[in-house]
Amino acid sequence: MSGTQTQPQAATPAAGPRQARLFLSRLDPWTVMKTAFVLSLGLAIVIVVAIFLIWLILTVSGTFSSINQTISDLGGSGSSGLDVSDAFSFGRVIGFALFVAAFEIVLTSALATVTAAIYNVTVGFTGGVEVTLSEDSLRSAASMPNPWKRSPKPPTT
Repeated sequence: MSGTQTQPQAATPAAGPRQARLFLSRLDPWTVMKTAFVLSLGLAIVIVVAIFLIWLILTVSGTFSSINQTISDLGGSGSSGLDVSDAFSFGRVIGFALFVAAFEIVLTSALATVTAAIYNVTVGFTGGVEVTLSEDSLRSAASMPNPWKRSPKPPTT
């Protein structure tokens, strides 16, 4: 053995990640309404596109003509039955989808705003929503790559 030996240093206890407890004490109704409007607008677009795709699939697959054929078979040869393809025409279906989407936008925005106002009234005796922020979670989020950040261009020589 050599003449110098090092003593193992005493392990310092690693302090846990710092945490901050915050309370959400107020929601701005105007901001809540704007956010709810934008989110419900996105949902309205999804609704219209989904209804259009369902109508397109049903039309291309011949479902409406098959239902018309079944109705005429059940009603007999002399009956002028219901024309399903006329009842579910493109204009009617998209018009209904737009009506539902517009109703959803108005209702969602109004309900979110009213909910924010009710939250602001009740936060005085409920204490609000407690949010715990941890330094550990901030580090892991900071280490994730940012897809929106541009990498610097190399200098041209």
